[in-house]
Amino acid sequence: MADLPEPHPTVKFPSSQLSASKVSEYGEAMFYYFAYGSCMCPVDLKRTLGECTYNYVVGVARLSGYKLGFYYRSPHRDCGCLDIVKDVDSYVEGVLYCLPMRLSDLLDGREDVSMGGYQHEFVTVKVGNMVYPNVRTYSVINKLPCEIAPNDWYSNVVLRGASTCGLTEKYFWQLFDHIYRLQLHSNPLAS
Repeated sequence: MADLPEPHPTVKFPSSQLSASKVSEYGEAMFYYFAYGSCMCPVDLKRTLGECTYNYVVGVARLSGYKLGFYYRSPHRDCGCLDIVKDVDSYVEGVLYCLPMRLSDLLDGREDVSMGGYQHEFVTVKVGNMVYPNVRTYSVINKLPCEIAPNDWYSNVVLRGASTCGLTEKYFWQLFDHIYRLQLHSNPLAS
């Protein structure tokens, strides 16, 4: 297993941990989290977690062997929300955070874990040339058979996060186009 880079001065836990856990310089337990949807936006993530998350951003990350899809209808947002689906020919770009463990339950709440919406999934991502194994992300438990368009608010949060955190221009425009086409097909009068 490759050594994890140190975005903040830290000490590593043994590799037997469920996720890539660490301890901050202040003795606080940390975990790596890969965000690919609305949590890419640090401003919106602050709304849920109650504190600024910019300092926890490790960088733009790439998850190979998966693709994005809107396979979850959020009961809170009443629209399609992003999910990852295995696809050997695809990849997902997102944001890698190194978050304090004390924020874990709040993040689970945002992802509807207790309501059976999303579940933890542990993946390997790359930031530049560095490999991060056993990174927490979330995937939908009961995926819908077809995608549901996101509403404008959710779309704007996702795209703001993609832009703010520096996802590649190519990926940003692919994401924009995917959202646009879903919204267009869900509202034929808009064409």
